[in-house]
Parts: sequence; structure tokens; C-alpha cells
Amino acid sequence: MPERPGLGKRPSSADRGVSPPPAKRKQQSTTTNKAVANFFTPLSKKEPDQMAWRVVNDSLLIGRYRAAAHLPKATNAKRKIAAFDFDSTLITPASGKKFGRDATDWKWWHRSVPHKLRQLHEDGYLVAVLSNQAGISLKPDAKTIKSDQKRLADFKAKVSAVFAQLELPISVYAATSHDRYRKPRVGMWEELREDYDLEKAEAVDLDNSFFVGDAAGREASGSRTKDFSCGDRNFAANVGIDFRTPEEYFLGEDPSPFTREFDPTAALRKAASRLVVTKFQRAESLEIVLFCGSPGAGKSSFYWRHLQPLGYARVNQDILKTREKCMRAAEELIGEGTSVAIDNTNADIETRAHWTALAKRLEVPIRCVVFTASSGVCEHNNAVRALNAGHDTNPEQRLLLPKLAFASFKKKYREPAMSEGFRDIVRVDFQFEGSEEQRKLWSMFWF
Repeated sequence: MPERPGLGKRPSSADRGVSPPPAKRKQQSTTTNKAVANFFTPLSKKEPDQMAWRVVNDSLLIGRYRAAAHLPKATNAKRKIAAFDFDSTLITPASGKKFGRDATDWKWWHRSVPHKLRQLHEDGYLVAVLSNQAGISLKPDAKTIKSDQKRLADFKAKVSAVFAQLELPISVYAATSHDRYRKPRVGMWEELREDYDLEKAEAVDLDNSFFVGDAAGREASGSRTKDFSCGDRNFAANVGIDFRTPEEYFLGEDPSPFTREFDPTAALRKAASRLVVTKFQRAESLEIVLFCGSPGAGKSSFYWRHLQPLGYARVNQDILKTREKCMRAAEELIGEGTSVAIDNTNADIETRAHWTALAKRLEVPIRCVVFTASSGVCEHNNAVRALNAGHDTNPEQRLLLPKLAFASFKKKYREPAMSEGFRDIVRVDFQFEGSEEQRKLWSMFWF
């Protein structure tokens, strides 16, 4: 009987040759000889896992590759730090897909990466990886616990494989939530300095330290797509160290043009160039003042600084939860002879109509104060407020609002008009008010 194709006699090793097929050569191996040897070693004689993992505040995942034999000698000199993003900077999916399929789907971003990192260590740098990893959950939901556990296990296994090839005393810091650890915020950097006893200002050589990452605010160019953010560049600016893209650091390319979605320093200069808003004046002995503005536009701060000293009571839906409760509270206050400030977003005509109708029924004038801060300023205020509770920027302990809150306001917003029934409309542009310490915090990149 004739042999079927592919099912004939197995070729000998001489016929096959010892080299893999050409197509296989393009796939970069992530397995070391040491790992293969360890696989066939009896469990009782295997080396202990070289990665040590811990979690900080249910949010920051930290892994340290021990490699004790390679620890640098103690020195009193300032420490130079070379920090890197992980995905699309040190490694990239071997499959060519945008995201790796599993723990084994990776290769070096460029063949020079391992050598460069080892050379940095030899030159006395502390080498670390600082990466945003919002796809990982350290507090798994009961409905998604299996997928959450797999993503976490895959990430740990991938990092372990990458670090095992380097065999350097290197750590990874992975921010898994949208909190103070997430770049461009500096929580991971602060944790790194604490871990390595570098908390004193003079302990780190900032002039010779640097960060390498792919989120650099670059437009699309050639085969490279537009950067999804400017977060890595902004992180380096917050820390006060040099920034380089992977192309600049590993390939020696010239810096590319970039743009920032929001620059707080530029926003402060723009605000300072405007005329300062005059202090709010009471128009009637009894009135309703309706605020209109995005979350984070400064409505509550404006109330505390300008209306509360004049005796206005504040009605706020974040506190009372429903518009119906807010309207009942406002009616009771007006009945007691107290003017009220309605501290809500009041984005659209329909929402504002409830308040103009109430004012008409109670026979009191209603005025509108419109807060004109841009979406960027509002998102920035939101992050500064929520992530700096210890700096008197968040007396009401406001939580960090999602980006959706700002997009929703923008979609619903309609410019208030006198025809809606207002006695007058006052526009309030953004103006920074605060201490020098608060100004310094506000001048950093937060989202």
C-alpha cells in the first residue's frame, strides 16, 4: 500500500539536520539553559524561586529578583536610578499582537535591551521597572476571580522569566489601580526610594537618573502609531529626571516632537493672565444662586470662599443624594429666610428648569453662576483633590471621579441663558487659590 503524504518513515536526525526550520528562528526564545536544567532537577535539589512578591495597599504589586551574588557594593555616593516601563519598552509580544496572549508570549523589545540593562548595573545604577498594569486586579471580584487570578499569574510568570534572563538585582513596581501609584503620579517612585533607603532628598542623583517609556505624547510617524498618552514623559517631569523613549535610548534615535493633552504650568500662566474675579456680591436679601459647571470646576471652593461668608446655605446633591431632597432642603431654608447656593453641576436646561420653577413658586429671584474651567483643568483638579487629602486640598474627602463623569457633563452641557428665568448670569473663570505648597502640588501632572 502506498504511503500517505506526511505519514511515511520518520527521517533520521541526519536527514532532519540539527537546526530548526527557518520560520522558527524568528521566534526569540524566552527559555534559558539554566531554566531547562532546573526543570530536570529533583524538587529536593531545586533552587528557591528568585522572585519575592508583596502587595502594598491592595494596589501596588512589587516583585524583586534577588540575584544576591550581583548586589552592588555599599557606597555613600548619591544613587543613580535607571527606571523603565515594561510593555513596549523592555519587551513586546512575540506573537506580534498588541497584547501578549499569555506568560510566554514575549520577546525583548530590541536585542540590545539585556546588554544595556546589565551595563547600567555594572555602571552603578539601580535598575527598576515602573509599570501601569490596570488590567491586573489585586482585589478580585467573585464573578471574575478566575480570569483575575490568571492575569495576575501570567504577569508574575512573565516578569520572572524576563528577570531570570537578566539575572540582576532588579525590582518591578506595578500600579494596578487609578490611585497615587499610577503614572504620571509619583507613588511608585516614592515606594522605590523607601524600599532602597533613598528617602532623603540628597540620596538620589537626579541629574544622572532617567526614565525610559513609550507613553511620550508622540504623533503617528511612519510605522509607529500615535502614543496613547504622555504619561511616562509626565512622570519623569514630576520626579525631576531625564526622559527618553525606547527608540532614543536603545536605538539612538533623535527625540521626536510631542504634545501634552494638559499642561498644568501652562494652565496656571493662562489663569494668571486673566483679570481676577471680583468678590461675589449679594443682589437680594433672599435669593437662590444656582451653580453650573463641570465636576472639579471649583464650585464648592467658590462657595466656601465667597458665599458662605455672606450667609448663604449650601445645598449639594453629593451629600443629599437626590434632586428631590435638595429641592426640599432649599425650600425649607428659603422659608426660614436663608438664601441658598445650589452646588451641583446643573448641566442642561431641563435640570435648571426645576430650580427656576421653584424660585418662581417661592417668589424669590434666582441667579446663575457659570464656572468656565476647561475639561483638562477640571480633571486635573479632581485628581489633585482626591489624591492629596493630607495637604488641605480635599476637606470633604472627595473620591477620584472617573473620566466618564467629565465626558458626561460635556455631552449634556448647554450654556445657561437669561431666557431661562435668571435675574443675572455671572461667569467665573478658573483662578488658582492656595498656598505655595498647594501650588507646587497643583503644578505636577496628575492624569
